[in-house]
Amino acid sequence: MASHLFAICFNATRPRDLARFWAGVLGWEWADRPDDDVAILPPCTAGFRIRFLPNQEPKTGQNRAHFDLTSTSPEDQQQTVARALEFGGKHIDVGQLPEEGHVVLADPDGNEFCVIEAGNKFLADTALIGALACDGSQEVGYFWSEALQWPLVWDQDQETAIQSPNGGTKITWGGPPVAPKTVTNRLYFELALPADADCEAEIDRLISLGATRIGTGEGDGGRVLMLDPDGNEFAVQRPW
Repeated sequence: MASHLFAICFNATRPRDLARFWAGVLGWEWADRPDDDVAILPPCTAGFRIRFLPNQEPKTGQNRAHFDLTSTSPEDQQQTVARALEFGGKHIDVGQLPEEGHVVLADPDGNEFCVIEAGNKFLADTALIGALACDGSQEVGYFWSEALQWPLVWDQDQETAIQSPNGGTKITWGGPPVAPKTVTNRLYFELALPADADCEAEIDRLISLGATRIGTGEGDGGRVLMLDPDGNEFAVQRPW
């Protein structure tokens, strides 16, 4: 049985502060976990949680992935932006044009995200987190479609997108040119397996699809650390 997307993880300089920001913006509840294991939970069990893990490496350059938040109306977009600013976000300039309808912000740790204007057809069938928009190749989109067993919902001009069969957030990859990877990603996937699954068999399946295992042991908390075909870190762990 294939692993599922359990969490989007943030490497954070102040995990609890960042969790407080995203819980406030999204309206998600905190997970009941020890103090050093900070996570917030989606409103439905079909979604992924967001984990915030301590890491003191400074942020350099734009992240390879960012959230696109959806809006139901111009007023709703303004309210989401105002809520983000209230909780410690800020406006940033990443080269967006004045006529573009989305608003580009950064969370208190400098991670970019967008609040998309109402009426975006591509995100019409999603959730408040409409997309995790990634800098990546067509190959990596195909890899994650097979790895998660999520169907491709976009595959054109080397841009790809996948979505769970249950709906919700899309994961997108913008295609070439893909910027060279020089540092560890601040956002990455954590996959989980059913309690009775064969972890090594799943690791072998992911490798057969194009992943690479980092080292031969396990990382913190028994997580197996891997790279996807674009060199992005991800972790595989049995569910809590």
